[in-house]
Amino acid sequence: MQIYFSPEVITPEYQVLNVVNSNNKGVGNVAFLFDEKKLYVYGILEDEEVGSDFKDLVTPYIKGLAKAKPGLDILSCLYVGCKKIKLKEEEHDEE
Repeated sequence: MQIYFSPEVITPEYQVLNVVNSNNKGVGNVAFLFDEKKLYVYGILEDEEVGSDFKDLVTPYIKGLAKAKPGLDILSCLYVGCKKIKLKEEEHDEE
């Protein structure tokens, strides 16, 4: 199943995007909040079957946003089903 971003709200301070499947049914959402030197990313996807597609969709989008502000610190919290996913393999959970 293919998934896509469908913009809900886009402002200079934040973006809220719905994640929809090929039938335009909402399967999740993701929010991007911009600060002076930080980008906060929060997203959740309901369907675990497209978890890798979600990661493949979000990762280049974040990279594109980061090009606008070099040196941007990116903080993310992404979930597929009830499981947290990591954008980078070397990322470690903080205790």
